Amino acid sequence: PWRAFKWVKKHGGIPSAEAYGPYRGQNGYCHYNSTELLANITGYVNVPAGDVTALRAAIFKNGPVAVSIDASLKSFIFYSNGIYYDPQCGESLNHAVLAVGYGVLQEESYWLIKNSWSTFWGNDGYILLSMQDNNCGVASAATYPVLA
Repeated sequence: PWRAFKWVKKHGGIPSAEAYGPYRGQNGYCHYNSTELLANITGYVNVPAGDVTALRAAIFKNGPVAVSIDASLKSFIFYSNGIYYDPQCGESLNHAVLAVGYGVLQEESYWLIKNSWSTFWGNDGYILLSMQDNNCGVASAATYPVLA
């Protein structure tokens, strides 16, 4: 995720999601328009790798945090509800998502993660990802922007 923040800083900001046009979930042309910039950043902060407490604090203090996860397992790809935990979901980080919150459900701690695979995936585009064993590597590579 830090590469995206580096790009935003280098290009002087980022437009709104609406300015990009509809999300298509496929590779294609980036519809960046430098005349419609909505926000800029002065830098970014990398959360210490594997530090669940620091990731919680970053979300609480700064809002959503970009995280990299292992999204390669079929159980993840076809997730629909509940708290997701798969002991095979490791730290082969291959997908960026947004950690927007955290909580406890039936005595199990979870991260509230917003995915980019549309609202038809998961629970309206979100997943409750177990905090157990750094499931899917969620706390391994987390970054948040410092707004200008």
